[in-house]
Amino acid sequence: MAGSIAGEDPPSAEGQRGGPLIVTEDADLLDDLLRLCAAAGAVPEVRHGPPGERGGWERAPIVLVGDDAVQRCRGVSRRPGVMLVGRGQDDPDVWRRAVEIGAEYVLRLPDSESWLVDQIANAVEGVGRTALTVGVIGGRGGAGASTLACALAVSAARSGRRTMLIDGDPLGGGIDVLLGGEESEGLRWPDFARSKGRVGGGALEESLPALHGLRVLSWGRDDEVIVPPQAMRSVLAAARRLGGVVVVDLPRRVDEGVAEALAQLDVGLLVVPGELRAVAAAQRVASAVGMVLEDLRVVARGPYTAGLDEQWVAQALALPLVGELPMEAGLTADQDNGVPPGGTSRGALARFCVAFWDLADPPGRFDAAPARASGGGTS
Repeated sequence: MAGSIAGEDPPSAEGQRGGPLIVTEDADLLDDLLRLCAAAGAVPEVRHGPPGERGGWERAPIVLVGDDAVQRCRGVSRRPGVMLVGRGQDDPDVWRRAVEIGAEYVLRLPDSESWLVDQIANAVEGVGRTALTVGVIGGRGGAGASTLACALAVSAARSGRRTMLIDGDPLGGGIDVLLGGEESEGLRWPDFARSKGRVGGGALEESLPALHGLRVLSWGRDDEVIVPPQAMRSVLAAARRLGGVVVVDLPRRVDEGVAEALAQLDVGLLVVPGELRAVAAAQRVASAVGMVLEDLRVVARGPYTAGLDEQWVAQALALPLVGELPMEAGLTADQDNGVPPGGTSRGALARFCVAFWDLADPPGRFDAAPARASGGGTS
């Protein structure tokens, strides 16, 4: 196992913070702000002036003060996250009023609506460090990318990391099957395929099947196999805002939707069997993926044809080597018994994944020196 990747904060407490505070008596402005809060998945508190109870002004994650309410808010304590909102486009006194209440931003609607929705959602969700996002791609068909993606997610969840596994391959048969959760209740990709705007991170997490300590977004059993690029962008962004770890299982072809996923990865792992045809196929995959993803690395997988080893595979692809994916006896039998890939904590595959996650490092860099992962059986 080699290198280091961007670390993550400890899992955050589940559930959202309180809603935004709206201070206005302007009925039309209030209607607009309520609509924008609903778009951000937030339930606001509405007041005609600053809250009378102690700490009410300070407690809200974000405060939206209407132009009409500035005089009533004079003298309030200074705090971050105060925004002065109105609809008048030509008002030379607006900046003076903003200073009077300590507003960080002056917003004019409707021009600032999209930006404001994002700020409300970020404040309510308590966005901090984004998730460490890892994509897994097969160098050829049957390389074991989905197995590795599952094992990485299961191992991350077992370590206490907040984890989401996203199936980005519509023709892969559904990654929930590998986890034994094809009958689990929860939303699948077809439910999000028409998403265009912002998706709330908390709502996404709560809507997905919970399997083996992680949340899983997989494909359904119907015929819909296309995720528009904007849906992929929205869902991945929501998952990343939750923090922790996001693992994405990706197909070998790069269409617009896959390109959106690749653009949000911190690192990609290209799983390549140790044979010449697999390396040749992986070269084409790496070329396409490399047009979008800057940090692509090799996970070699034995057995190797004569004269090849993991170092040779990485050098042939001119990519850094993460390590060698170990063979694990009894993997299929374990899955038949409800044990997912990486579910046996002392198995070789789980140890490989634990070593990978343990190299997480805040600067977000991979070192290049590889080391062979130890082999072994299951327990």
